[in-house]
Formats: sequence, structure tokens, C-alpha cells
Amino acid sequence: MSTWQKLLNWFDERLGLTTIYSTVLDRKVPKVNWWFTLGSASMILFLLQGVTGVMLTVYYVPSPDHAYDSINYIMNEVAFGWLIRGIHHWGASLMVLVVFAHMLRTFYFGAFKYPRELTWITGVFLLLCTVGMGFTGYLLPWNQRAFWATTVGTSIAGAVPFVGEFINEVLRGGTDLSALTLARFFSVHIWWLPAAIIALIGVHMYMIIRLGISSVPTKED
Repeated sequence: MSTWQKLLNWFDERLGLTTIYSTVLDRKVPKVNWWFTLGSASMILFLLQGVTGVMLTVYYVPSPDHAYDSINYIMNEVAFGWLIRGIHHWGASLMVLVVFAHMLRTFYFGAFKYPRELTWITGVFLLLCTVGMGFTGYLLPWNQRAFWATTVGTSIAGAVPFVGEFINEVLRGGTDLSALTLARFFSVHIWWLPAAIIALIGVHMYMIIRLGISSVPTKED
């Protein structure tokens, strides 16, 4: 027995690596098509957004006086900064589209029915969090387009009957967009929503591993 095999066996006895592999990865799945890869694509895009987002925070400054200049610095002065920001920017739009397509496929094939209702519910919350990530991230460049788009977006939220004014003030941190709005959006974008997404993905993946994925419906279904 080789040294690597002995080391693997040592870890396997203590961590149950073989059991984890057979449970999580080596599972039987029904005959499906490429539409069933949208969930994995969403996961990869989220990881890509996380990696590029962490890279951007090295140079980004979340203040009205320096946010726009820091974006320009990333784009023009940092090595491959334009590439990292481009991947993050377009990856956000692509992630919204892929997650939405994943939900649409799930609904069309009836995969939300018993016993996968909780899988569907966590997916709905993941879609909402993904949209929230896109909305909060849009303001961060702090340019004219981001400023006025966020003004319109928060005003729409403020049109909700009875609680609209409260929602508007919570989002903006006051009556108008300000430094507090930018700081609040930045905090939600890099901490609160990613934490919620990671937690929801954990529950979502647990349900998928436990119940498996649904197959393509037949005529009888």
C-alpha cells in the first residue's frame, strides 16, 4: 500500500470521505437534458461573482467622494482590473438570467410539486436575493446612471401602500440618496445578501441530495 493510500485511508476513517463522496457526488440521477444543468451554472456564476467581488473590494472605496474615482482606477490603472470588473458586471446580469431560467424550467417541468416544495421555496428566495444583489450593486459605481436608476428603484419601492414611505427611508437611509445610502447598499451587497445566499444554497443542496432531482415528465405525468 502506497503512502498516499495510507494517508487517504487515515483521513477516511476519521472524516468519512468515501461516504461523503458517495452521498454527494456518486448519486444515481434520472435521464435528463441540458436544461437540468442551469442549477449548477447558477452555482458557478455565484462563485465567480464572489471571487471577482472580493478582488474588487481591494481597491473600491464606498464613499461618494471616492467611489467613482476608485472604479476608474480599477478600470485604467490596476493590472487586469478592467477584466475583473467586466466579469463581475456582466456576470451579475448573466446570473439573474440563469437563475430565472432555472426557476422557469423547474416550474415548467413541475419539479416544485411533492415532495420538493421546500426546494422550490428556497429557490424562490435565492432568486429574490440574486435580484437584490444586482440592485444593490448597481449603485456602487456612484455615477449619474447608477444614482438616478437607484432613485427610481427606491421610489418604486416607496409606492407600496401603507409601508412604502418606511421602505423608502430604510433603503435610502433617509429621504434622499446620500453617503449613508451608498454605505448601506455596499454592506448589504457584500455581507447580508451573500450570507443569505450561502445559507439558502446549503438548504437547497441538502434538499436536492436528500430527495434527488426530478426527471423529465412523461405524457402520463
